[in-house]
Amino acid sequence: QVQLVESGGGLVQAGNSLRLSCAASGLTFSLYAMGWFRQAPGKEREFVAAIIRGGGGTYYADSVKGRFTISRDNAKNTVYLQMNSLKPEDTAVYYCAVKKRYSSGSYYDGNEYGYWGQGTQVTVSS
Repeated sequence: QVQLVESGGGLVQAGNSLRLSCAASGLTFSLYAMGWFRQAPGKEREFVAAIIRGGGGTYYADSVKGRFTISRDNAKNTVYLQMNSLKPEDTAVYYCAVKKRYSSGSYYDGNEYGYWGQGTQVTVSS
């Protein structure tokens, strides 16, 4: 079965950086696009970033563009989210997800993702 395990979250001060990792198993990782989403308390889940199967194309929410970078290592079955210049409004639980293999839907739509990790907490203090 597919498993996604996120790590790398924590408490940091505004302006600092964190790198999240998501290790995938139970699937041929290189055949799937991957995404990162987040959910803050009392708010709906929102798209953060996505990367296509080969890693040559990426998508970002406007709120993180220029600060966050998504990447993947298909040899390690791992997707990363490098988060720089963190802001208090980035505080949330961050989830990685696997996009449905034959989905032609938007990378920004969480409904197009079939598997989700358990999440990792990121807290940014001011």
